Amino acid sequence: MSDKPKNTQADQEQEQEPQEPQELQATPALQATPTGPRPEAIRFFGTTWLNHDGNYPARRATVTAGSLVALVILGLVLRLAYEGLQLAAVGGFVSILVVIMFATCSALAFGHTWGSFTKRPDPARQSSLRGLLTIGFLGSLTAYFLRSLKEAPGESLHREEYTTARQQYDRRTAKRTRNPAKRRRT
Repeated sequence: MSDKPKNTQADQEQEQEPQEPQELQATPALQATPTGPRPEAIRFFGTTWLNHDGNYPARRATVTAGSLVALVILGLVLRLAYEGLQLAAVGGFVSILVVIMFATCSALAFGHTWGSFTKRPDPARQSSLRGLLTIGFLGSLTAYFLRSLKEAPGESLHREEYTTARQQYDRRTAKRTRNPAKRRRT
Protein backbone atom coordinates (compact mmCIF):
# COMPACT_ATOMS: atom_id res chain seq x y z
CA MET A 1 0.00 0.00 0.00
CA SER A 2 1.22 3.48 -0.64
CA ASP A 3 1.42 6.29 1.84
CA LYS A 4 -0.41 8.69 -0.49
CA PRO A 5 -4.01 9.40 0.47
CA LYS A 6 -6.65 8.49 -2.05
CA ASN A 7 -7.93 11.41 -4.08
CA THR A 8 -11.49 12.37 -3.48
CA GLN A 9 -13.76 13.66 -6.18
CA ALA A 10 -13.30 17.23 -4.94
CA ASP A 11 -9.52 16.89 -5.18
CA GLN A 12 -9.79 15.56 -8.73
CA GLU A 13 -11.93 18.52 -9.77
CA GLN A 14 -9.39 20.94 -8.36
CA GLU A 15 -6.56 19.21 -10.20
CA GLN A 16 -8.24 19.71 -13.57
CA GLU A 17 -7.25 22.88 -15.28
CA PRO A 18 -10.10 25.37 -15.46
CA GLN A 19 -11.17 26.16 -18.98
CA GLU A 20 -11.15 29.69 -20.19
CA PRO A 21 -14.57 31.36 -20.38
CA GLN A 22 -14.08 31.93 -24.11
CA GLU A 23 -13.88 28.19 -24.74
CA LEU A 24 -17.09 27.57 -22.83
CA GLN A 25 -19.05 30.21 -24.68
CA ALA A 26 -19.93 29.87 -28.32
CA THR A 27 -19.32 32.71 -30.66
CA PRO A 28 -22.19 35.21 -30.95
CA ALA A 29 -22.82 34.16 -34.55
CA LEU A 30 -23.49 30.59 -33.44
CA GLN A 31 -25.77 31.64 -30.59
CA ALA A 32 -28.00 33.80 -32.73
CA THR A 33 -31.32 32.21 -33.45
CA PRO A 34 -32.10 31.87 -37.12
CA THR A 35 -34.50 34.45 -38.42
CA GLY A 36 -37.43 33.64 -40.58
CA PRO A 37 -39.49 30.50 -40.88
CA ARG A 38 -38.18 27.24 -39.47
CA PRO A 39 -38.66 23.89 -41.20
CA GLU A 40 -41.26 21.57 -39.73
CA ALA A 41 -39.97 18.29 -38.37
CA ILE A 42 -40.98 15.02 -40.02
CA ARG A 43 -41.36 11.86 -37.95
CA PHE A 44 -38.13 9.81 -37.91
CA PHE A 45 -36.31 12.54 -39.89
CA GLY A 46 -36.56 15.71 -37.82
CA THR A 47 -35.41 18.57 -40.01
CA THR A 48 -32.70 16.59 -41.82
CA TRP A 49 -34.94 16.52 -44.90
CA LEU A 50 -34.18 20.18 -45.59
CA ASN A 51 -30.50 19.76 -46.53
CA HIS A 52 -30.34 15.94 -46.53
CA ASP A 53 -27.80 16.05 -43.72
CA GLY A 54 -27.57 14.29 -40.37
CA ASN A 55 -27.57 10.72 -41.68
CA TYR A 56 -30.59 11.38 -43.91
CA PRO A 57 -29.81 8.49 -46.31
CA ALA A 58 -29.38 6.07 -43.42
CA ARG A 59 -32.63 7.25 -41.87
CA ARG A 60 -34.45 6.81 -45.16
CA ALA A 61 -33.05 3.31 -45.59
CA THR A 62 -34.05 2.44 -42.02
CA VAL A 63 -37.57 3.80 -42.47
CA THR A 64 -37.95 1.94 -45.76
CA ALA A 65 -36.73 -1.33 -44.29
CA GLY A 66 -38.77 -0.84 -41.11
CA SER A 67 -42.00 -0.18 -42.98
CA LEU A 68 -41.39 -3.21 -45.21
CA VAL A 69 -40.72 -5.45 -42.20
CA ALA A 70 -43.85 -4.12 -40.45
CA LEU A 71 -45.85 -4.68 -43.64
CA VAL A 72 -44.70 -8.31 -43.89
CA ILE A 73 -45.25 -9.04 -40.19
CA LEU A 74 -48.70 -7.49 -40.12
CA GLY A 75 -49.59 -9.33 -43.34
CA LEU A 76 -48.67 -12.58 -41.62
CA VAL A 77 -50.75 -11.62 -38.58
CA LEU A 78 -53.69 -10.89 -40.86
CA ARG A 79 -53.26 -14.24 -42.56
CA LEU A 80 -53.17 -15.93 -39.14
CA ALA A 81 -56.44 -14.19 -38.26
CA TYR A 82 -57.99 -15.36 -41.53
CA GLU A 83 -56.88 -18.93 -40.85
CA GLY A 84 -58.50 -18.59 -37.42
CA LEU A 85 -61.76 -17.72 -39.13
CA GLN A 86 -61.44 -20.79 -41.32
CA LEU A 87 -60.71 -22.99 -38.30
CA ALA A 88 -63.79 -21.59 -36.57
CA ALA A 89 -65.81 -22.67 -39.62
CA VAL A 90 -67.72 -19.40 -39.80
CA GLY A 91 -68.67 -20.05 -43.40
CA GLY A 92 -67.63 -18.84 -46.80
CA PHE A 93 -69.79 -15.72 -46.75
CA VAL A 94 -68.14 -14.29 -43.62
CA SER A 95 -64.67 -15.15 -44.93
CA ILE A 96 -65.37 -13.35 -48.20
CA LEU A 97 -66.78 -10.35 -46.34
CA VAL A 98 -63.65 -10.12 -44.19
CA VAL A 99 -61.38 -10.28 -47.25
CA ILE A 100 -63.43 -7.66 -49.11
CA MET A 101 -63.52 -5.42 -46.01
CA PHE A 102 -59.74 -5.52 -45.54
CA ALA A 103 -59.08 -5.08 -49.27
CA THR A 104 -61.42 -2.09 -49.53
CA CYS A 105 -60.19 -0.44 -46.35
CA SER A 106 -56.56 -1.01 -47.38
CA ALA A 107 -57.17 0.54 -50.80
CA LEU A 108 -58.91 3.57 -49.28
CA ALA A 109 -56.20 3.91 -46.61
CA PHE A 110 -53.50 3.72 -49.30
CA GLY A 111 -55.16 6.50 -51.29
CA HIS A 112 -55.67 8.68 -48.24
CA THR A 113 -52.12 8.18 -46.95
CA TRP A 114 -50.58 8.73 -50.38
CA GLY A 115 -52.59 11.92 -50.82
CA SER A 116 -51.54 13.20 -47.39
CA PHE A 117 -47.92 13.21 -48.56
CA THR A 118 -48.69 15.90 -51.14
CA LYS A 119 -51.58 17.80 -49.53
CA ARG A 120 -52.45 18.55 -45.90
CA PRO A 121 -55.41 16.41 -44.85
CA ASP A 122 -58.48 18.04 -43.34
CA PRO A 123 -58.41 17.38 -39.56
CA ALA A 124 -62.16 16.75 -39.39
CA ARG A 125 -61.99 14.25 -42.25
CA GLN A 126 -58.90 12.68 -40.72
CA SER A 127 -60.69 12.02 -37.44
CA SER A 128 -63.74 10.60 -39.19
CA LEU A 129 -61.56 8.20 -41.20
CA ARG A 130 -59.60 6.99 -38.17
CA GLY A 131 -61.44 3.64 -38.01
CA LEU A 132 -61.08 3.01 -41.74
CA LEU A 133 -57.37 3.84 -41.60
CA THR A 134 -56.94 1.48 -38.66
CA ILE A 135 -58.60 -1.41 -40.50
CA GLY A 136 -56.69 -0.57 -43.69
CA PHE A 137 -53.30 -0.53 -41.96
CA LEU A 138 -51.74 -2.57 -44.79
CA GLY A 139 -52.62 0.14 -47.30
CA SER A 140 -51.17 2.88 -45.11
CA LEU A 141 -47.96 0.92 -44.57
CA THR A 142 -47.69 0.18 -48.29
CA ALA A 143 -48.03 3.89 -49.12
CA TYR A 144 -45.43 4.76 -46.46
CA PHE A 145 -43.03 2.13 -47.80
CA LEU A 146 -43.41 3.19 -51.44
CA ARG A 147 -43.06 6.89 -50.63
CA SER A 148 -39.94 6.29 -48.52
CA LEU A 149 -38.27 4.78 -51.59
CA LYS A 150 -38.44 8.20 -53.26
CA GLU A 151 -38.13 10.64 -50.33
CA ALA A 152 -38.98 11.08 -46.67
CA PRO A 153 -42.76 10.64 -46.53
CA GLY A 154 -44.22 14.14 -46.63
CA GLU A 155 -40.94 15.80 -47.63
CA SER A 156 -42.27 17.39 -50.82
CA LEU A 157 -45.23 18.91 -48.95
CA HIS A 158 -43.00 20.28 -46.18
CA ARG A 159 -40.42 21.53 -48.69
CA GLU A 160 -43.07 23.35 -50.70
CA GLU A 161 -44.55 24.97 -47.58
CA TYR A 162 -41.11 25.92 -46.26
CA THR A 163 -40.03 27.41 -49.61
CA THR A 164 -43.24 29.45 -49.83
CA ALA A 165 -42.85 30.69 -46.26
CA ARG A 166 -39.18 31.52 -46.87
CA GLN A 167 -40.01 33.49 -50.04
CA GLN A 168 -42.74 35.42 -48.24
CA TYR A 169 -40.38 36.17 -45.37
CA ASP A 170 -37.64 37.35 -47.73
CA ARG A 171 -40.09 39.62 -49.56
CA ARG A 172 -41.33 41.13 -46.30
CA THR A 173 -37.85 41.77 -44.94
CA ALA A 174 -36.22 42.99 -48.14
CA LYS A 175 -34.73 46.46 -47.69
CA ARG A 176 -36.20 49.31 -49.61
CA THR A 177 -34.06 50.90 -52.25
CA ARG A 178 -35.42 54.39 -51.83
CA ASN A 179 -37.11 56.57 -49.28
CA PRO A 180 -40.86 56.33 -49.94
CA ALA A 181 -41.43 59.82 -48.43
CA LYS A 182 -39.45 61.39 -51.25
CA ARG A 183 -41.53 59.70 -53.93
CA ARG A 184 -42.57 62.04 -56.70
CA ARG A 185 -46.25 62.68 -57.01
CA THR A 186 -47.53 63.04 -60.52
